Amino acid sequence: MVCVMCLIPLFLVPIVNLLPVLFHILMAKIYRIMGKEYQRPERAPPACPFKPSANKSNNSVTGEEPSSGAPHPVPKAVGVDDSKQD
Repeated sequence: MVCVMCLIPLFLVPIVNLLPVLFHILMAKIYRIMGKEYQRPERAPPACPFKPSANKSNNSVTGEEPSSGAPHPVPKAVGVDDSKQD
């Protein structure tokens, strides 16, 4: 036999998931009473915190050039001597 307190989380999860939908329905009714149109704000898609989209380490799979904006390093001429002399 299962206690009633153990079943409460099973019923809370769907209710918590419905809260944003209920909020938008309520806001639409309030706006309709005031004579305006309620538009839901656009949400950004959820991003994975472990693999941020800004860091693209594997560009060879997609075949794209790196878009970091930094130019490729220019190779030095063969006869140039960069040693310091005091």
